[in-house]
Amino acid sequence: MSNKETTSKTLLVAFLLCLVCSIVVASSVILLKPIQEKNKALNLKANILAAAGLLVDNATESEIETAFSAIKPLLVNLDTGEYVSAEEVGAKSALDYDQRKASKDIALSEKIPSRLDIASIKRRVKYSKVYIVEENNATKTIILPVSGYGLWSTLHGFLALESDANTVVGLGFYEHAETPGLGGEVDNPRWKAIWPGKKVFDLEASDQPILKLVKGSVDKSSSSAAYQVDGLSGATITSRGVTNLVQYWTGKQGFQAYLKRLRKGV
Repeated sequence: MSNKETTSKTLLVAFLLCLVCSIVVASSVILLKPIQEKNKALNLKANILAAAGLLVDNATESEIETAFSAIKPLLVNLDTGEYVSAEEVGAKSALDYDQRKASKDIALSEKIPSRLDIASIKRRVKYSKVYIVEENNATKTIILPVSGYGLWSTLHGFLALESDANTVVGLGFYEHAETPGLGGEVDNPRWKAIWPGKKVFDLEASDQPILKLVKGSVDKSSSSAAYQVDGLSGATITSRGVTNLVQYWTGKQGFQAYLKRLRKGV
């Protein structure tokens, strides 16, 4: 056999091997995508429940789905604070509304002026999801999606408030790429346990959010303690990012109009 024939056969075998591998990989991606999407949706529901204090430890898939069935997803016009139908935003349902996709759609979002973009998210959606927990036909908990830039990444999570639209029930993030052991401590259960009971607004003074992270530990004897959370040790920029995203989403650019309506009972 000539060297030319040997080389041709080698190349043919290599080509066929690459072709088979490509088919296997492509098939795996297609077959696994529905499973990945399902797991992603389940993880999101678990994080919503966790922010609201409704997630039990080591919850199974069925337990998560059952608990989440008690939560009502709704859509809110951020400018007016009023609820809108899914049809108005081109979605099948409030749960199906893709807020991240909407933030890139010029018909559903707008560029944020740099002086107002304290969360560094660049574009403001016109409509946002909210999740409501009801008890005896009355709102018990309001769960707001929040996002903002930390040190290395945009943090995506949920802020849950009591029916007074002011007292924190919980805060948690389901996606970020902050430094483990530093900014990544936003996932630390001990730190997250500090949030419940904190106040976003001093409503006797203003309707502007003042809740923030402070350097070190909060002075519990201070009159401002109810509006302060311990900062993340060694993670000043991430701590500032968390403060900014909380204040952005509870402020005028975020859910301020909606929260005002809830406090007025309309």
